[in-house]
Amino acid sequence: MTSIEASERSWVLPLCWSAVLLDGFDLVVLGTVLPVLLAGHVWGLAAADAAFVSTIGLVGMTIGALALGTVTEVLGRRRAMIVSVTVFSVCTLLCAFAPSVALFGLLRLLAGLGLGGCLPTAITLVSEHYARTGRPSTATTTVMTGYHVGAMATALLGIALIPWLGWQAMFVVGALPAIVLVPLMIRHLPDSAAPVANRSSSIKDALAVLFRGRMIWVTVAFWITSFMGLILVYGLNTWLPEIMRQAGYPLGAALGLLLTLNFGGVAGLLVAGMVADRVGIKPAALGWFVAAAALLALLSIKLPGFALYVAVFLSGAFVFSAQVLVYAYTTRAYPADARATGLGWTAGIGRIGAICGPLLGGLLLTAGIVYPWGFYAFAVVAALAAVGVAALNAVSRTDATTGAVKQQQ
Repeated sequence: MTSIEASERSWVLPLCWSAVLLDGFDLVVLGTVLPVLLAGHVWGLAAADAAFVSTIGLVGMTIGALALGTVTEVLGRRRAMIVSVTVFSVCTLLCAFAPSVALFGLLRLLAGLGLGGCLPTAITLVSEHYARTGRPSTATTTVMTGYHVGAMATALLGIALIPWLGWQAMFVVGALPAIVLVPLMIRHLPDSAAPVANRSSSIKDALAVLFRGRMIWVTVAFWITSFMGLILVYGLNTWLPEIMRQAGYPLGAALGLLLTLNFGGVAGLLVAGMVADRVGIKPAALGWFVAAAALLALLSIKLPGFALYVAVFLSGAFVFSAQVLVYAYTTRAYPADARATGLGWTAGIGRIGAICGPLLGGLLLTAGIVYPWGFYAFAVVAALAAVGVAALNAVSRTDATTGAVKQQQ
């Protein structure tokens, strides 16, 4: 490896980490401002409108992941990343000045388009640049810690900023990183480390790889696993406080458990990548989902204070990093000319699960059985994700340094 290559790679992880942090920001920002919007009757906002703007952003992310992840094969990873961050940041800033709920929802949709393409592109760039180091899974899980750092930081910013500056300040703060991040990307972010000769000449070619021969079963297995994984991530982040409140815990403790869940997510990501690089990506992903299922089932039991926080911390450690291991696994399953497309579609289908997760919790809450059945339901979802991983018996992958197709068991 030349000193130029090493210098270029040194920028990839911090820049992509910063971009993924914005995804974590978006996970939490609407939840922090909606109570203020509803209480203040901003734009005459009603509960149905709140549900609309909550869902429309996720729809945008789904479309963005599917579309931009595919276009990236032709546009290039670097350009796609810069476009994603720019679109998301501009639309987020404009949300602060929206004159109506309709325009606010439209801006959330457009922001989702940019953000949906950001995540798969960031993971693809990182995994390709770090494939030569023998630590691609560690690099992937490390970049995804930005997601949970962003989520936690946004929750804390909401507490600090909204009472003094109003809800609009959250969207201004969410857009400010682009002032520094986009110029840094333009100057320092390298393009894919995969051989240029392997790049698809068309979007049609990239999509065809996903469904050619035995790869169709690999693609479907990844879709199922990602769908289930994001049901867990978004379902738990949305409903854990209410589930614990229904179980009899005070609201303050329930919110503390949500923070503990995300702290566990960061710790789990740092460990999961190292384990995957040592024992293999498939055994790690399978073990992580099985552990997640067991821990979620355990949470259905009333636990004493310290034991409860430990169980929630470990649940976050396994649930959130299990989904990221799926992303890391996906980058190894497809050749370089379809890698971003494969990951984009895996993330995009997963985003549908992100919509279904909160809906599942809402249905159980409406039925009055969210505790303990919410934990049982999420445990079953984790078990189904493990089945999806187990279905990936032999996966073709392209080595980013040689372009040679290998078999990974």
